[in-house]
Amino acid sequence: MKPAEDLAERLRAIRESPTYRLAYEDIELLGQDELRPLRLQLELLKPERILHEQGIRSTVVVFGSARVSDTETAETRLGALERQALVTAENAGLRQELARAHRRVEQARHYEQARRFSGLISARFQQQNRRDFIVVTGGGPGIMEAANRGAFEVGARSIGLNITLPHEQAPNPYMCPDLAFRFHYFALRKMHFLLHAKGLVAFPGGYGTLDELFEVLTLIQTGKMQRIPVVLVGRAFWRRVVDFDLLLDEGYVSPSDLDLFTCVDEAEEIVSALERFYVNRVAGDGAT
Repeated sequence: MKPAEDLAERLRAIRESPTYRLAYEDIELLGQDELRPLRLQLELLKPERILHEQGIRSTVVVFGSARVSDTETAETRLGALERQALVTAENAGLRQELARAHRRVEQARHYEQARRFSGLISARFQQQNRRDFIVVTGGGPGIMEAANRGAFEVGARSIGLNITLPHEQAPNPYMCPDLAFRFHYFALRKMHFLLHAKGLVAFPGGYGTLDELFEVLTLIQTGKMQRIPVVLVGRAFWRRVVDFDLLLDEGYVSPSDLDLFTCVDEAEEIVSALERFYVNRVAGDGAT
């Protein structure tokens, strides 16, 4: 190789070398274990900067199952299975699917209540360029989709905090594109749910919903965060899932701990519960 060609090849090798990359452009570097503190800091800073730029002053968090669907979808699925059952020999698998489809139709009421609540609260607090009580969800399907959808349908904005998971966390299309975030760390995602929260609404759900709910109740109980209204939607569900009276009878919680949340069934009741909490209180600048 000629000297000039040799030098040109060396320059090419230099420019393509991983060591020559700018540090903030080096994905391999940022992915190393030693850089975890920096990744945590970035996940903390990025959403907070954007919410500040967007003028978001307060939020209301909506949790719930990712597995429920709207009424139309649930009824369509049930109808298809019932038609299949008419022409298919009876089997255990189909019976289980039918039973699950019937439950999904019943559970669809929670989707519709989340959708309605989000529409009500968003239409009320996003008039005249206000940025209070912005609905924030996990950004996925189910109850999360319903809440983002409710805001979307009244022309309002909402936030989605997605997380990378093997399943159930594809983004729904109803959150605002410029308020849609994706996280790697559960801890940072949880923190962002609560940084501006002026209310928490928990619909029926599984481990994730229960985890988020009880973490918030624990933070409030121990004084680690300012008290906010916590509303559990679906009296029958919560009565069966958690025996709060047993916890009280056994002395594991105090009577005042049972005052940290309210149980309701309808969207309008959620709004009323938030209103009652903030009577004579200030929920952000002008949010009451």
